Amino acid sequence: MSTLLRIDSSLFSANGQSSRLASDFVAAWQQRFPDGRVLHRDLAAEPVPHLGAVQFQAFITPPEQRDAAQREAAAVSDALIDELRTADVLVIGLPMYNFGVPSTLKAWFDHIARAGVTFKYTEKGAVGLLTGKKAYVFAARGGLYAGTPADTQTAYVRDFLRFLGIADVEFVFAEGLAMGESPRDTALAGARERIGELADEAVA
Repeated sequence: MSTLLRIDSSLFSANGQSSRLASDFVAAWQQRFPDGRVLHRDLAAEPVPHLGAVQFQAFITPPEQRDAAQREAAAVSDALIDELRTADVLVIGLPMYNFGVPSTLKAWFDHIARAGVTFKYTEKGAVGLLTGKKAYVFAARGGLYAGTPADTQTAYVRDFLRFLGIADVEFVFAEGLAMGESPRDTALAGARERIGELADEAVA
């Protein structure tokens, strides 16, 4: 049975455009994989704590040496990693805020990137341990950024996921959403058409 983990990072939860696109894909995926399991984490409704000294120390301290605060911090990270480790498919709804990823998504990234757990260091550099997964990123933007120096998201998210061993990453862009009704509708229609294609490809 396939498992899909959906991460929404819009400030508007299910009402964000990136979340709606992610929802469209998940619905299409469920139609094609009726026995599949979907895990859902809304980072606006249930934010992950931003990385602080307690969390960082917890990650680098052996479990048997952690104090109560460190054990609690590590438990949050462990739960997030267990969700991701379980998943065969990762879906991320990604709005652009001030040219970057939402801080809540960055916090999630910070909790799932742990040496010896989701990646390891070797003589040849870091090696990701979360291999064999497929990721889909649904990027909703008010302006036009893809393929320009102002697109700080795509390379960052792709590189981060590859760092953890998730190298098969597909981006779907819906851009120009704040540039008028016609550009918005065209962009969303194009993104939804691509979603149908990707869902069919997942079956193949």
